[in-house]
Amino acid sequence: MNYRVFVEKKEGFQVEAQSLRKELNASLSLKLSQLRLVNVYDLFGFDRQLLDKCLYTVFGERPTDRVTTDFDLEGRQYLAVEYLPGQFDQRASSAEDCVRLIDYNADITIKSGKIILFDEPIDTETMDKIRRYFVNPIESRQKDLSILETFAQPAAEEARIIEGFVDLQDDDLARYCKENSLAMNADDLREVVRYFRLERRNPYETELKILDTYWSDHCRHTTFNTSLEEITIEKGLASDSIEASLELYHSMRGELRRSDRNVCLMDMATLGARYLRAKGFLDDLEESDENNACSITVDVDVDGKSERWLLQFKNETHNHPTEIEPFGGASTCLGGAIRDPLSGRSYVYQAMRVTGAGDIYMPVGDTLKGKLPQKTISTKAAQGYSSYGNQIGLATTFVREIYHDQYVAKRLEVGAVVGAVRVDDVRRLKPKAGDVVLMFGGRTGRDGVGGATGSSKEHTTESLERCSSEVQKGNAPEERKLQRLFRRSEATRLVKKANDFGAGGVCVAVGELADGLDIYLDRVRTKYSGLSATELAISESQERMAVVVGRDDIEEFMRYCSEENIEVTHIADVTDTARLRMMFKGETIVDLSREFIDSAGAQHFARATIAAVADRNPFVSCD
Repeated sequence: MNYRVFVEKKEGFQVEAQSLRKELNASLSLKLSQLRLVNVYDLFGFDRQLLDKCLYTVFGERPTDRVTTDFDLEGRQYLAVEYLPGQFDQRASSAEDCVRLIDYNADITIKSGKIILFDEPIDTETMDKIRRYFVNPIESRQKDLSILETFAQPAAEEARIIEGFVDLQDDDLARYCKENSLAMNADDLREVVRYFRLERRNPYETELKILDTYWSDHCRHTTFNTSLEEITIEKGLASDSIEASLELYHSMRGELRRSDRNVCLMDMATLGARYLRAKGFLDDLEESDENNACSITVDVDVDGKSERWLLQFKNETHNHPTEIEPFGGASTCLGGAIRDPLSGRSYVYQAMRVTGAGDIYMPVGDTLKGKLPQKTISTKAAQGYSSYGNQIGLATTFVREIYHDQYVAKRLEVGAVVGAVRVDDVRRLKPKAGDVVLMFGGRTGRDGVGGATGSSKEHTTESLERCSSEVQKGNAPEERKLQRLFRRSEATRLVKKANDFGAGGVCVAVGELADGLDIYLDRVRTKYSGLSATELAISESQERMAVVVGRDDIEEFMRYCSEENIEVTHIADVTDTARLRMMFKGETIVDLSREFIDSAGAQHFARATIAAVADRNPFVSCD
């Protein structure tokens, strides 16, 4: 049977409701004297006996909550809100886990929502202001309380071939990119058309989306790898120093015999480390095919005995996701930073957060069109970051928010972490044909689809309405289970190579592990039915991971996952074909040359001008 449960804090415990009332009054210039906040749960597959067991064990506590299935809303003014279909709902997910502690075999589903209940008259204009403030269309919508049913999940679409693709002409390319919301540009698309003409076939839609993901600015760093054909330095206070630095850069390139390579921002950023490495000053730097985090070797005193450890560093920026969905964007900023050293087999134990915002005291009515209020972004982002960190058990020892009007159009959200692992507990081996790829951790959903390409595109005032799938929903307890697994040396020593499910999802996380791979998309475990092949291939999450193990080690590694309550699946086989292939419903819907994927599309070119610095000390403020 299906039920709806309402949970409201008793008097004296209504902290969240009072905080929301004060926030609405301050932000919207209202004068609400009372406001009630009710959590609502829609329950599916429950019998009455199971419901009675759960009312005051899962959904509420007798000393602090009123829990009922009969809540009278007749004639009252209220605003009910729920997550959009496809968005991860951690409250509902946690409730389902708790119910299964009571009845392990329970086949149940839960949806959660919130009701803001007003005990005083609210006019239509005020209600609209509250609705626009409280409901972020990127993740949630107004809930219809007259309906008690699960989200209808559409059937999975069949893999589609893009008919006529190889017939595209140069004049069609820019328009095609725009109409299909591709992150690549016309020059990149020209390379794709040329490739499939040589293959003498039209591509599957999934193949085009995979290439768009691999070649996005997020994944291949298009901007930083753009070849700078000319660099002009305008005369000014610092021009002599800048010219000297540029001359030193070219001198170091010549000394390292890199003069034949393109001059680009990426080369400038990494040349110093390359130079120091060549001169013998970075002999503690770990180098391997796994580029998950910066990793150095250190000697650690462990109970009076010196041990060799790997110390790993990683930072993550989630500017775009936090801009459009602050809580989820900031929480997955931390989760995303953790996942890289975690996939390097290290335990992350410390974090740092640096953010940039506009004026958080700006009236909501003055908010830039198409943006959330700065106060909303800052407060909800802080809640998201702290929520994830507290749940996973990570100490954040430095927090700083910078306020400047140039952060209004695009927020800054940076999370940085450090982790460590014993050298003896890590293997870095090249996968070989016959090895297998295991995927473990959280399930795949539509949240996170297109995150890499989404963060690589220009955004407009419509971004809030159309980018809901691009923001992942964090699930800290799941990532904490991955941490526990990788603290077991008997598990990490089985791993030849690992990768996290950051930008790109299956196609990148698994696709980067070896040159030749056969990937079985039907084996990907999902949060709900109906995901298409493309969604299965590109959906991102920091709570999933892929590892390469020997075929003889499958059972042992899966046993360790089971002991940590982690779902694990044999998702791919390593081959010697040098091609990335994906199978879906008995059909090969991706068959791409590794050489073509790694070409990263067309070479981009630009000219750069370094503007003159004002004739004053730039480190002294000038009012």
